[in-house]
Amino acid sequence: MNEPKQLVEVRRDGAVGVVRMVNHKSRNSLSNEMRVQLASAFAEVAQDDDVRAVYLTGAGSAFCAGGDLRYLKTLSGPWAAHRRFRRLGEWLLPLIRMAKPVVVGVNGVAVGGGMGLAFAGDLIVAADSAKFMAGFFRVGVCPDVATMYTLPRLVGMARAKQLLFGNATWNAQDALAAGLVAQVVADDKLDAVCMARAHELANGPAGVIGLAKLIMARSFETGLDEMFLYEGLGQALAMSGAEFREGLDALLEKRPARFTDKRNL
Repeated sequence: MNEPKQLVEVRRDGAVGVVRMVNHKSRNSLSNEMRVQLASAFAEVAQDDDVRAVYLTGAGSAFCAGGDLRYLKTLSGPWAAHRRFRRLGEWLLPLIRMAKPVVVGVNGVAVGGGMGLAFAGDLIVAADSAKFMAGFFRVGVCPDVATMYTLPRLVGMARAKQLLFGNATWNAQDALAAGLVAQVVADDKLDAVCMARAHELANGPAGVIGLAKLIMARSFETGLDEMFLYEGLGQALAMSGAEFREGLDALLEKRPARFTDKRNL
């Protein structure tokens, strides 16, 4: 397949980094080149100190159509698959662990690994047209792109199995009822709503939100004593920072907090 040179657009809107997949022809499938460009995009927004929140979405009729089936057919041997997933981890794990809040706007279909990409964010907003399509077992493969890690944490094990084992498709309202998405909006409002959510997070104590995100990610594998220790260490770090000082001063002075004011950071 001859793909367009630019498959991922990256731009900054104030303190929000916008990452948009733009390969209309393949419905933003996860080809090798798409993965390479996503890796670069996530690294760019992660390393930009002026980016305090991230918005990830797709363009066209699909958020992401999952794996490129022709590409998968040529790389199905054990070593090829192993190398592919090593490379996958190089950009997916940094996205999941990014110490910044990530808003995901699901436009149209999210299929297989495309679902996994959506689940890697922190807050998912679905357009009316959104569909979450499992599809893995139709092809005879295990769920991937961290889906078996993220989905049970988002909706519980029983619902995760219903979606995956049943090769099911959840529409936007199904996903809302399951607690998978935070909001369902009209297709033509998706960008505006997601950008507003992202700016709200960026205008808040984004550094402390990122810290809490890293600690919460350990909650399912960690005992109470260890989590309590992490909370204490996290709080000690948070309360030594400028965001805490600004938030506390704002409450005492009965004014809005200015977390993004460079004079306060």
